[in-house]
Amino acid sequence: MAPPPPPAATPAASANPSRNPKRKPKPKPKAAALNPNWAQLQSKLPRPAATLLGKRKNRPDPSPAPAPTEPSPPAEAVEVKLEPTSDDTSLTKAVAVDCEMVGVGVGGSKSALGRVTLVNSWGNVVYDEYVRPVEWIVDYRTHISGIRPKHMNKAKDFWVVQKDVAELIKGRILVGHALHHDLKVLLLSHPKKDIRDTSEYEAFRREGRTRSLKDLTAEVLYAKIQQKEHCPIEDARAAMFIYNKHKKAWEKNMKEQFRFKKKFKKQGKKKSGEGNGNDPNVPTILL
Repeated sequence: MAPPPPPAATPAASANPSRNPKRKPKPKPKAAALNPNWAQLQSKLPRPAATLLGKRKNRPDPSPAPAPTEPSPPAEAVEVKLEPTSDDTSLTKAVAVDCEMVGVGVGGSKSALGRVTLVNSWGNVVYDEYVRPVEWIVDYRTHISGIRPKHMNKAKDFWVVQKDVAELIKGRILVGHALHHDLKVLLLSHPKKDIRDTSEYEAFRREGRTRSLKDLTAEVLYAKIQQKEHCPIEDARAAMFIYNKHKKAWEKNMKEQFRFKKKFKKQGKKKSGEGNGNDPNVPTILL
């Protein structure tokens, strides 16, 4: 019996019988060693910050919007204590006055000066005296004035105090609230152009009505005054601080008012002269 023929060789094997079908991968070239200077420099360089970018499904959710903050409490809720803004106790161009009254006459119905206080622009006291009225005190009005019989032991006579105050306010801007009451009990007057009355300033009025110093102080200065007995130092200081806060606009308003009044008065005189047929440049002939 003849032996079986050998299997036929594949074309690739017959073409290159020395090629191995299972090749081994070529070894990767070894990385060149870094220069030590470069490695040291690279360690000092800042590393790039990690980024959050990536696939959309893997990205973190955007940060939620910040919750709305609660509104801060109104400034009126913060109580401010009125204190001097400087240690300077000298007389300034503007001074504020406040008086406390006692009752004299029948039933104590007539007001008389019992205490007077002056403060400068910084809120420091420049004058503060209890006053012995000319007439007998019938009602000390302590619940408002804070004046008691013991205070009369060190009080000065009215005429002495009046003279002192007159010298202190002369030629100065006088600040206060409802100053006509203070000047009345002092038996003094003051030039209108130098008066700054917080009860009369148009910007402080409400529907054309005068407001109390207590109300104005709470609104403008956020401070509480006159909780019980009145303190003339505190009241004078409040009026001065209100004036200081609105001084620029107030002074501008005063200049415009007096400029208008001066112009109006001048026009009135001119019209009066024309109505009488008198020309100031033509001499009048008397027959």
